[in-house]
This record gives sequence, C-alpha cells and structure tokens, in this order.
Amino acid sequence: MSSEEDLRSKVVEVLAEEFELDPQEMGPEATLYEDLGLDSLDAVDMVVVLEKTFGMRMTDEEALRSIRTMEDLFQFLIRLQSEKKMEK
Repeated sequence: MSSEEDLRSKVVEVLAEEFELDPQEMGPEATLYEDLGLDSLDAVDMVVVLEKTFGMRMTDEEALRSIRTMEDLFQFLIRLQSEKKMEK
C-alpha cells in the first residue's frame, strides 16, 4: 500500500469518526458540504483534526477554501505532505 493510499484511508477514518459519517459515502467525488453535510464550523474542526492527525499545519487559506470534494482534500494533504518531506 502506498503512502498516498494510507493517507486517503486515514483521512476517511478520522473524518468518519469525528463527524459520524459513513466511510462508504466518502469516495473521492463526495462533496464535503452537499453530500457529507458538513458546514463552515465543521470545516474548521476538520482542519484541526487533520492537523493533529498528520502533524502538519494547514495555513493556505485560499487552498482550504477551494476544497469542495474528498479528492480535493486528498490532493491538498498529499501536496502538504510532499512539501513537508522536501523541507527535511
């Protein structure tokens, strides 16, 4: 299993637990707000939970605001993770 697959499954696991969501409904095309029923307060909680889970800061507010689907979220986290690796 690749680290990208690990990241994806961990995101689904953490968000499903935090927001009481069905992991089966959290495919890449699922929209955070319409399909999963998250709101703007949930989005803030999501950032906090993901920062704690992955040990990285999510400070790019413009990129965060552009996240609409699970795939957007996965790609954002993958990019952050690769940037973090490059810093080392």
